[in-house]
Amino acid sequence: MEVEITTLPHFEGMALPAYATEHSAGVDLRFAGQEPLILAPMERHAAKTGICLAIPLGYEGQVRPRSGMALKLGIGVVNSPGTIDADYRGEIRVPLINFSDKPVTIERGMRIAQLVFAPVCQAVWRVVSQLEETHRGEGGFGHTGIK
Repeated sequence: MEVEITTLPHFEGMALPAYATEHSAGVDLRFAGQEPLILAPMERHAAKTGICLAIPLGYEGQVRPRSGMALKLGIGVVNSPGTIDADYRGEIRVPLINFSDKPVTIERGMRIAQLVFAPVCQAVWRVVSQLEETHRGEGGFGHTGIK
């Protein structure tokens, strides 16, 4: 799949998003701020990546946290996964949150999230008087137990 990309002035000197391994599902997104970003405990910030994309129609970009940042630093993505719609053309920003109990510094060029492309289909509603019965029925949150 071909995706058009453009970069903003604050991206200068950085490498385009890339797959870290041959079979990686997502490309790494890097922090493109000019100054380090210091996130206090439980602080949120929409971190700049310096890139804009034209995702093909029928696809979305899913912004997901990086497991290493979550485990080692306590940094997550607030609305994970975040969706980038095919018609969005602005800068990709990553809403980071510091779940740890101490400040964390995000340096320029640091890998802060991953971007996975996925197909999208849109639903067409068909209003019915009732839904087909299933064995599960209305069982939700924890209905199968915890063991």
